[in-house]
Amino acid sequence: MPFGKREEGLQGTARRAAERGFRRLDERLPAADAGKLLRKAFPDHWAFLLGELALYSLIVLILTGVFLTLFFDPLMSESTYHGSYGPLHGTRMTRAYASTLRLSFDVRGGLLIRQIHHWAALTFVAAIGVHMLRIFFTGAFRRPREGNWMIGVTLFLLALLEGFCGYSLPDDLLSGTGLRTADTIMGSIPIVGTYLSFFAFGGEFPGQDIIPRLYTVHILLVPGILIAMVTAHLILVVFLKHTQWRGPGRTNRNVRGQPMLPQWLTKSTGLFLILFGCTAVLGAVAQINPVWNYGPFRADQVSTDAQPDWYVGFLEGALRLMPPWENRLWGHTVMWNVFLPAVVLPGVLFMVLYLYPFFERWVTGDRGEHHLCDRPRERHTRTGLGVAGIVGYAVLLLAGGNDLIAFGFELSLDTLTWVFRVAVVVAPPLAFWITKGICLALQHRERERLAEGDESGLVSQSVYGDLTEGQKPLPRREQLTLLARSDPAPLELEPPGAAGLSRYERLRITLSQWFYRDQVEMPVTDEQRENIAAVNAPPQE
Repeated sequence: MPFGKREEGLQGTARRAAERGFRRLDERLPAADAGKLLRKAFPDHWAFLLGELALYSLIVLILTGVFLTLFFDPLMSESTYHGSYGPLHGTRMTRAYASTLRLSFDVRGGLLIRQIHHWAALTFVAAIGVHMLRIFFTGAFRRPREGNWMIGVTLFLLALLEGFCGYSLPDDLLSGTGLRTADTIMGSIPIVGTYLSFFAFGGEFPGQDIIPRLYTVHILLVPGILIAMVTAHLILVVFLKHTQWRGPGRTNRNVRGQPMLPQWLTKSTGLFLILFGCTAVLGAVAQINPVWNYGPFRADQVSTDAQPDWYVGFLEGALRLMPPWENRLWGHTVMWNVFLPAVVLPGVLFMVLYLYPFFERWVTGDRGEHHLCDRPRERHTRTGLGVAGIVGYAVLLLAGGNDLIAFGFELSLDTLTWVFRVAVVVAPPLAFWITKGICLALQHRERERLAEGDESGLVSQSVYGDLTEGQKPLPRREQLTLLARSDPAPLELEPPGAAGLSRYERLRITLSQWFYRDQVEMPVTDEQRENIAAVNAPPQE
């Protein structure tokens, strides 16, 4: 047989074998649909990488956590230390603390992995927080993504719990101080607080059960829930499609961007390697949580300069700012100075986060699907509320270190505490007012550019000597990008005989008008209005 015909025969045989194998695979798995997934479009804006940072931080946490699990002993039974760290020789300590020291000084690479794990944990919580801010400020939580927003808030809450559990496991003096604070917070809950504390600690603080229980929660319960919810979150992202910024060719009915294979996969893999490399460098050169400096936990001691990780620092600040309010009710002492800032405040905070998408939909009356991101300046009230929340959090975070600030700057601690008390009330409304003003100023600037155009750099002089700056109109694409925003009209008191409206309806209308107050209207021609309607048209069923 000639060589060319034999080669064609081999190619035909290989093709038929491949088709037969793919057909059998597709009968058992959705292999044919996988091709659509590989061509899924991912927006190429950097802001959409924040969620991937959180995902890859979780992967680093899992990889390093498996290594640490092999060497950590969570028991609280005490023994005398005779390890390689000389300053603690002969010190009584729990096996949890002793195993942490052994992991840091005797296990090859143990300290490096410990510090990578800690830095990755901080990055994980930070990435989730910034990712949620991006979603909030761009309105990506609106229909049909309310459920995914609630999953994201739950992931953030679980990340805080996971971080606290891991922070407490070494049983050093610093983490033990945090556990003492947690015991006080649980005990402040009326009626059931004492029972919760006894259940968690296995008796009077510090008990013998808290570290083993936190260990189980840290390596098994919360990671399992996290992985399950991250999977559900990603499935919803694929099913509901990504949101995207407005731009040429982008509408409420499509998604334009880079395909998963090879562009997105290559970029995303590079991001993972960069993240892993940065955490490895930080773990190698930036010391974090040196537990050997604090010593083992003792209930009669408090660590100097005891500060929690940043993500729970706002609770520490709230506890320090709250006046010492207590009441004796029915034979029980209610510690309002602990219960309000450490139980009620975070409860209200997360309740607001869970319910905000439904609150905005109720206030605006907007029930349509939204796949285009809002620019923060176009939703001045929402942006102002978000910045006010960030400023309030920042004030509480700074208040959590008021002793260090007072010592470092040689200030009066009492005076500084009162400054923070005033700031936590005054600063958020002030931030809202300033942010709203900036957003409206940016809108007015865009209206001016649309009406008059940009400066061309040319100056003309009339026969009378008047000088006029030359203007050139904005490109059509930029005009459409600035104009193609969806602005639901505020609810109105109509018909005129609206005196019979209920208080509930009047409250809704009042809030709706406050939400859209001072919105800047852009100059729109009839042709542009038709293009805007086409861009914001709802997706086809």
